[in-house]
Amino acid sequence: MSAIRLLVLGAVRQHGRAHGYQVRNDLEFWGAHEWSNAKPGSIYHALKQMAKEGLLLAHEVAPSTVGGPPRVEYEMTEQGTEEYFALLRQALTSYDQKMDVLSAGIGFIVDLPREEAVALLRERIARLDEWRSAVTEYYTPENGPGQLGHIGEIMNMWVHSADSEAAWTNGLIARIEGGAYTFAGEGEPFVGILADDEPNPYAAPR
Repeated sequence: MSAIRLLVLGAVRQHGRAHGYQVRNDLEFWGAHEWSNAKPGSIYHALKQMAKEGLLLAHEVAPSTVGGPPRVEYEMTEQGTEEYFALLRQALTSYDQKMDVLSAGIGFIVDLPREEAVALLRERIARLDEWRSAVTEYYTPENGPGQLGHIGEIMNMWVHSADSEAAWTNGLIARIEGGAYTFAGEGEPFVGILADDEPNPYAAPR
């Protein structure tokens, strides 16, 4: 799963209707250009591709003031909304997602009801535990990973990562169950989008 589809769909959804520069500006405001493949070319390509797939509806609006082609604004279709939530749930539950995919999922987690968000995170922990049990049962030598020399450090790294991720996820669940953040159906959540004329202090160099 690529993070760019989830990031772009989520950014368009937060605006309701957005052009490519708005999507790019928001993703850079969130730092996504640093921790994901959300680079300008990837963003514009994803918008056009998902419009072809019927996930986004493209609207040509006023021509550019500098004589370029008409600006295109995008809004999500019903199919796009279904895809967005499917990607979001997958990002939150899969233990083997890359960090950018999980980061994108956390960024949009408040689009779900609080109870569902907790349930998905618990599912993720269960999958992490299953993976950890499997690898330590079948791939750890009787005398420990050290028996494999420095190669054993690979196992140490993955097990440590699984333990750390489970601990962090449990902490997030505790915060959510304790009332942190505003989830779907509870009011207006924090979205962190920029107005058209608002400067972006975290923009990538042009």
